[in-house]
Amino acid sequence: MTDPEPIEFSVGVEGMTCASCVNRIERFLHNADGISAANVNLATERATVAVDPAVAGRAEVAAAIEAAGYDVRPERTLTGTAALSLDDADPDADLRAREMRDLGIKAVVSIVVAIAIMILMLWPSAFGMSMTELNWLLLIPATFVQFWAGGIFLRNAWRQARHRTVSMDTRVALGTMAAWGYSVMVTLAPSLVTAAGIEPVTYFDSSAMIIGLILTGRWMEARAKSRASGAVAALVGLGARTARRIEGDAETDVPIEEIRPGDLVRVRPGEKVPVDGIVVAGSSNLDESMLTGEPLPVARGEGDPVIGATLNGSGTIVLRATHVGRDAVLGQIVRMVRDAQGSKAPIQRVADRVIEWFVPLVIALAALTFVAWWALGPEPALTLALVSAISVLIIACPCAMGLVTPTAVMVGTGRAAES
Repeated sequence: MTDPEPIEFSVGVEGMTCASCVNRIERFLHNADGISAANVNLATERATVAVDPAVAGRAEVAAAIEAAGYDVRPERTLTGTAALSLDDADPDADLRAREMRDLGIKAVVSIVVAIAIMILMLWPSAFGMSMTELNWLLLIPATFVQFWAGGIFLRNAWRQARHRTVSMDTRVALGTMAAWGYSVMVTLAPSLVTAAGIEPVTYFDSSAMIIGLILTGRWMEARAKSRASGAVAALVGLGARTARRIEGDAETDVPIEEIRPGDLVRVRPGEKVPVDGIVVAGSSNLDESMLTGEPLPVARGEGDPVIGATLNGSGTIVLRATHVGRDAVLGQIVRMVRDAQGSKAPIQRVADRVIEWFVPLVIALAALTFVAWWALGPEPALTLALVSAISVLIIACPCAMGLVTPTAVMVGTGRAAES
């Protein structure tokens, strides 16, 4: 008995923020039984795996991803004969839109709150308050931003900590919580810092601004990911939406998803061929440039194959459907373009290997910076140590390196498909 051929499929992954997340998921997938290959793409937020069907399936893949500390997005069940839709361009489009809207709102609120706090802290006397009194006023909006807008970083960091790993969110959570926590201490017990000769200055504005700016970056990333699926959406848009089905002596215009292999379909002059099929009656010239690039129409008559989404000329033809929906040539092209967007270029794998140890190294450097400034720095040593450590945590960000390459590949693929 021969071993079954591996099967390949992809799943959506939630919670990835950087290349270290990608490497961790791939490592867990490679170590799972029955999974022979795994490729996780940060830009598309999908994992493509090849599994031995006798040993593993979607449940085992989901278990491996969850063991790594991430979640699997639920997938819609689609058959090969189902009509192509915008879900083929981006099956997570609705979720991406909601996430992008949520990120945008939280980013705007965080930045507005941060700017307001800065203005109040620059001229506290103009509002008739001392710095100590002002800190109590700023505590409420700053805490709201920290746990409402910044909650995504805190939740992801906690999840990573439970699985004994770190990510970009770990750094952001540590940096903003350090700034917020120090500010809360100064607000609730100002005597602890004034006794050391330090002015009771808080960093509520810094934590809120950091959260707002990073959420803005996440919003821009989400927007780039959404626009990168435009090539596939353009391909999907090439297909016809309706077909004229022949049943006995009657002809009826029906949605394309109701056409099945074996149905007879009439294509009138100037219409798109709705499905792949064989011409059984009539003849015409078809514009197949969308598939072959050939600018001149091609003659098609009885017995000749025709391809869905090509444009009929001046004749009327009747064809018998052979392949429809995702099984048709257009559906296969869409699938191949999506697979290409989800794959990794060699340079991207190099970038992933470099970044894998970047986050732990940055955290270690931030801790070393804090200790060095606290032990050797000038007064106020604690404040300078805290600011310096937060700066290292926030500024050293490999997000660009982890996203530029896959997004550039996706956009390049889209330009090629559109041309």
